[in-house]
Amino acid sequence: MSTRRVVEEAIRLADHEGVDGLSMRRLAAVLGAGAMSLYRYVASKEHLLDAMVDVVFEEIDLPPEDADWRTAMRQRSASAREVFARHPWAIGVVESRTSPGPAHLRHREAVTACLRRAGFSVVTATHAHWLLDAYVYGSALQEATLPFDTRADFADVTEEVLLPRLAPEEFPYLHESAAELVATGYDPAEEFLFGLDLVLGALEPLRGRTSA
Repeated sequence: MSTRRVVEEAIRLADHEGVDGLSMRRLAAVLGAGAMSLYRYVASKEHLLDAMVDVVFEEIDLPPEDADWRTAMRQRSASAREVFARHPWAIGVVESRTSPGPAHLRHREAVTACLRRAGFSVVTATHAHWLLDAYVYGSALQEATLPFDTRADFADVTEEVLLPRLAPEEFPYLHESAAELVATGYDPAEEFLFGLDLVLGALEPLRGRTSA
């Protein structure tokens, strides 16, 4: 038994059952240990959550230093979206932490450094960081609840469920959109990068300004 093993098992449990059902007693049962014995590795559930979030941040790629800021933040944001898709419970926990761990802090430092070196002021870099995180978190949450993941899934759901309910005379624009998206092979997986590029493009003019 080690602290790392306790934390990784807690993450696996949260991934499958959600963080609300996570308790020291439940975790101890999964590990085959006594609940009180876990306190030798983590002082409390709050400390456990801090450690879990830190491990999640270890999985997110840092913005590469040898790329321009938009490329760097695009790669970082795409990586974050993939990580939070694997650990959807973390989205609601990350921003509530008041004792961020070393991986969490390294990540925040790297993102801030990328934006500051690109010419964003402290204030505009903060705006940019918040906006990008809001987009990443929101996209991950939205995607977790969608009834489709792929182009084929979207086509099946649209043709079998949506189109039969969209009478052309009552919902002409929705019917037109659904039919055309299926016909043209629309892929919902492209939505994240489409929106991300719009966000990054909107941030570009703010470089060099003292405020937004």
